[in-house]
Amino acid sequence: MNKIVICILSFFLLIFSSSFFIVKEGERGIILQFGKVLRNNQQKTLVYTPGLHFKIPFLENVKILDSRIHTMDNQADRFVTKEKKDLIVDSYIKWRISDFSRYYLATGGGDVFQAEVLLKRKFSDRLRSEIGCLNVKEIVTDSRGRLTTDVLYALNKGTINLDSTSPINVNSMKALGIEVVDVRIKQINLPIEVSDAIYNRMRAEREAVARSQRSQGQEKAEKLRATADYKVSMILAEAQKKALIIKGQGEAEVAKLFSENFGQESSFYFFIRSLHAYENSFKNSDNIMLINSDNEFFKYMNKIIKH
Repeated sequence: MNKIVICILSFFLLIFSSSFFIVKEGERGIILQFGKVLRNNQQKTLVYTPGLHFKIPFLENVKILDSRIHTMDNQADRFVTKEKKDLIVDSYIKWRISDFSRYYLATGGGDVFQAEVLLKRKFSDRLRSEIGCLNVKEIVTDSRGRLTTDVLYALNKGTINLDSTSPINVNSMKALGIEVVDVRIKQINLPIEVSDAIYNRMRAEREAVARSQRSQGQEKAEKLRATADYKVSMILAEAQKKALIIKGQGEAEVAKLFSENFGQESSFYFFIRSLHAYENSFKNSDNIMLINSDNEFFKYMNKIIKH
């Protein structure tokens, strides 16, 4: 009897526990009945928000889907511009589920990996088409914002106008139940073989400019050096000229003083001149002079000896 009661209680407990489910924050739940998504009278998918909910046990199954914004980093890929030039574009996409029923059916049961594979394929095709209508300058400068905006619009709406006459139809991501929130290009590079050639050309151009600048600098240096040498020569010549003038004026002044003093004290003048002559004559002991002692040259010396 006790075993039967325990079995009955366990059965009801199992039914009770299977009748409720919890949806966490950042998630949404949909009910599957016999493999089909449960809808209301208006044929709209029943989406369960975070909280505690009820379902029919064993007949209905719950599929929990992530309703948060996902970020998908795209591997850098090669694209061709309007000028037939290759670019390596690195980008990322932010997306979220907009229609949980379509998303579940289109991705084989809500597989995120499958959803991103489909999204990446459509994004790559759309981006390739957009880049093919622009040149390199437009892509890397002012058209970069327009490029991502157009790609975002095309993925969500399915139609984008590059100009007024040539609309391009593409499949909308709404068919997958996905809304693309944002599209961004992280980096645009040239292929290695192209960038190496460009860098080599830039390096050659910079080296040519550097050589030109150096030659111009050397030319200016030579001119400045020549001008400085000329100014130095002029200054030295002018200084020598002034020195000679001052020296001549000094010698003239000395001669004038000598002549004036000579006129007043001629005997003293002759005496001083004789002393200078004696000094210059007997400066070197190796010199030999044969002069008569009564010579006028020894006039003052004889007087000194006698005294």
